[in-house]
Amino acid sequence: MSHNQVSASQEKEMDVYPSRLHSEPRLLKRQDPVVYSDWTPDASITLEQSEFYERNGYLFLEGFFDREELQQYQAEARSLQVTARESEKDEVIREPGGDEVRSVFAVHHSHAVFQELSQHPRLLAIVEYLLGSETYIHQSRINYKPGFTGKEFYWHSDFETWHVEDGMPRMRALSCSIALEDNYPFNGPLMVVPGSHKEFVACVGKTPDNHFKDSLRKQEYGVPDHDSLTRLVKEGGIDTPVGKAGSIVLFDCNIMHGSNSNITPMPRSNIFMVYNSVENKIVQPYSGQSPRPEYIAARDSR
Repeated sequence: MSHNQVSASQEKEMDVYPSRLHSEPRLLKRQDPVVYSDWTPDASITLEQSEFYERNGYLFLEGFFDREELQQYQAEARSLQVTARESEKDEVIREPGGDEVRSVFAVHHSHAVFQELSQHPRLLAIVEYLLGSETYIHQSRINYKPGFTGKEFYWHSDFETWHVEDGMPRMRALSCSIALEDNYPFNGPLMVVPGSHKEFVACVGKTPDNHFKDSLRKQEYGVPDHDSLTRLVKEGGIDTPVGKAGSIVLFDCNIMHGSNSNITPMPRSNIFMVYNSVENKIVQPYSGQSPRPEYIAARDSR
């Protein structure tokens, strides 16, 4: 029986990435490909770019969107930030210890501009090459990191959370971060650990019920232990892929990443689109708990 023929119940039973189950952290080897397509001259990225993504787990593309497209996204994001301040919707996440807007989720559902962005032909061509299939949006959001007060996002692997709390079976998803302002090394940009996507850090600590209500503000479960993180950084270092507004970073679902707080006057906000393969649809959460809400984790491709 091929992997694609395995039923959801069987997939659930053969958890190859167990996490938050043991009293000690573990480092497990990745059991899945990184790039799911064979490169040809017709591919949407160069051979060098494909090999870089395979080796490092991310790809930075400067000036991906033109000025007209970017201005449209910037205007919509600024407007959303203003309305979100007065919103009581669950999709609006506040900063820990305050009322400032940290993130707004499911923007591809609530705003036609971002729905169109999620289906951008040039972007989809790269995503579908890397994941080797058609895709759907597992999650979308805007992260706001204003000057002086923007808080950090601690080190984590997205897949660890998506696997344990959402039921994503395998590492066949990626994120696209779109810079709405210029990203500098000093205004809290995305930091990644190259090569860390090849190992899975199985974390400790049983997941509390309704964990998402706190973790989206400040994550305390599903984060790597210091020893594992130190080893990964010693082996791969830390990269900060930064550039002008309109640039994008594509990064594998399992790469270790995070960002510092922003104490500079320069704001940093980014649109995140998470693409999952249609052949990797999520099942019941591996934690055995209730699924997180649809605005955080889409459970089908509609």
